[in-house]
Amino acid sequence: MELRACCVCVCLLAAAAVAVPAQEKRVHHQADLSDHVHDDAHGYQYDHEAFLGKEEAKTFDQLSPEESKDRLAKIVERIDTDKDGFVSHAELHHWIKHRQRSYIQENVDKHWKDYDKNRDQQIAWDEYKNTTYGYYLAEEFEDVEDKATYRSMLRRDQRRFRAADRDGDGLATRQEFTAFLHPEEFDHMTDVVVQETVEDIDKDGDGKINVDEYIGDMFTPEEGESEPDWVQTERKHFLEFRDTNKDGTLDAGEVAHWILPGEVDHADNEAKHLIHETDSDKDGKITKKEILANWNMFVGSQATNYGEDLTRRHEEL
Repeated sequence: MELRACCVCVCLLAAAAVAVPAQEKRVHHQADLSDHVHDDAHGYQYDHEAFLGKEEAKTFDQLSPEESKDRLAKIVERIDTDKDGFVSHAELHHWIKHRQRSYIQENVDKHWKDYDKNRDQQIAWDEYKNTTYGYYLAEEFEDVEDKATYRSMLRRDQRRFRAADRDGDGLATRQEFTAFLHPEEFDHMTDVVVQETVEDIDKDGDGKINVDEYIGDMFTPEEGESEPDWVQTERKHFLEFRDTNKDGTLDAGEVAHWILPGEVDHADNEAKHLIHETDSDKDGKITKKEILANWNMFVGSQATNYGEDLTRRHEEL
């Protein structure tokens, strides 16, 4: 049986350092725009990666200034979606968010061909189910050691698929399949993310998370082991911050606030920053001329030399 390609969303950060409490891995933060510090006084690498995406920024680092400017001009034309000759804050914000989400699209593209068996550019629930759970379905998992777990996984997948399938036709478009694989990225999937989290942690089945269940999700003491300081801090956080209505448990709304925290929109801030630094006439929007005059902030180039045959092989962004 093929292992499930889309692990439960609450485990997306399972590769984090072991020292990080398991509970923290349930919290879905926005993807970083860049691994670099945003400090223009020491360079524009943060801006490059925010504007281009991390992988594309590496490509631009190999280009000459002339080639970088030429490609930047083509990108500007794509960003200016209403073709009025200006890049507005909304257009730039949308572009940066698009680059930010590229890792998600790459993941969807990777799995799409595995599930779209009949190549009709849609994924039916049966296609996903049969590919993921295979021949065990015919025997209702009787040959599987932990059959109850697999049945639970199947039910959870089906519920998530139905939530992602917004038109209810039993077929997932690429957008709907993206919501299925990455529900934390879509507002209409919030209930599913919260429900899955509660089901994972709620041991007494009352539909809520009490403080012992909350702590038990991230720390199980060995015999005779005392609680580390960070666990005591988490107990305090539960009582003072997580449990906002002070009833001793986390309901669905409180769980949503915990695992899907409202955060600063880094893409929005970066769009404002680039416009502020580039908008020479201070009209609140930028032209291609203004952008190209500040090309080093948008795409830059660390290259001093390059081979003509090398740049010829680079595909357009």
